[in-house]
Amino acid sequence: MTHATPPDEPAPPRGRRPAQGDAVIDRAFALLGAFAPTRRVLSLADLTHLTSMPRSTTLRLARKLVETGALERREDGRYTIGLRLLEIASLAPRGHGLRAVAMPFMEDLFHVTRQHVLLAVRDGDEALLTERLSAHDADPVLYRVGGRMPLYSTGVGLVLLAGAPSAVQERILGDLPACAADREVPDAAELRRTLADVRRGGFATVTLSVPWPRTSVAAPLVGPDGAVCGALSVVLPREAVDHKTMTPAVRTCARAISRELRSAPCEDKPAQKGR
Repeated sequence: MTHATPPDEPAPPRGRRPAQGDAVIDRAFALLGAFAPTRRVLSLADLTHLTSMPRSTTLRLARKLVETGALERREDGRYTIGLRLLEIASLAPRGHGLRAVAMPFMEDLFHVTRQHVLLAVRDGDEALLTERLSAHDADPVLYRVGGRMPLYSTGVGLVLLAGAPSAVQERILGDLPACAADREVPDAAELRRTLADVRRGGFATVTLSVPWPRTSVAAPLVGPDGAVCGALSVVLPREAVDHKTMTPAVRTCARAISRELRSAPCEDKPAQKGR
């Protein structure tokens, strides 16, 4: 892809090639981003088609990513995501760092509920699921670890949005999906009231109907700087919710995790992401 030179930057000197570092990184991430939960194994032709890059460029990048371990090449010639990416991702404090602190408390909550216990952080305008504990006989959910959820209509999303900077809140409020037929998408006025309730009460409760009737009870995780750095929730069948016991249980667990975050060594504390 060719990018025009921004007007406030000088054009590269004639006779010299412009720096290609950023463009190479962009293309490499585009290639890695071609993989998805439904596309875990891709051929060179698949990668070329999905990235719209020349076949020669795709092949060159794929070979380099295999050399670094970011991709793995199977015996049939197709590619998968490599373990090197998992190794690097495990160092992310807002992902695995938070997970390491939260996991013992999540396990306690899981043993009590025997349903789904979720841990999420905000990444831009979405919630990113960093951990999920699920009973084998629990009803299925659409959420997977590493998957993304909307901030405006999920339990963890509302908690994260309520604790986000005002600029993020206003951006979400001004850009809600225009889905009049979807009752799970609130209007801006309703969402604004809900966020105020979440901040005031310290928890969020959301009832959804797809793919099955369920309720999510969520509470914020507060980092050492006093800002919301994550969200914890329990998702269970709507008819099984006892708010007199479930809401206090989730809030108590979230407060315990927050205390641990405040006392954790500095290198283990999740950094905040304010955008």
